[in-house]
Amino acid sequence: MNNIALTAAALALASLAGVAVAGNTPSTGAAMEKCYGVAMAGKNDCKAGAGTTCAGSAKKDYDGMHWKNVPAGTCTTIKTPNGMGSLTPIKS
Repeated sequence: MNNIALTAAALALASLAGVAVAGNTPSTGAAMEKCYGVAMAGKNDCKAGAGTTCAGSAKKDYDGMHWKNVPAGTCTTIKTPNGMGSLTPIKS
């Protein structure tokens, strides 16, 4: 391949990578993760298991089956009255 073709291929791959990452980042560009047990009642982000629907469905604060998007790497450092945030659902 010549340099132009290599450059075009590299740009195409870079744009595809950007599309894949965009689904996991808010408009600020920061990576996010689901954090269970930290959402306040009515403030969860979306479906979190059997018996739940979607955003805003948490009936009580810090319900371990509901999650909130938080900056990547911070979930397990979030302290609640019920313990720390979790990367997996917390069964009551």
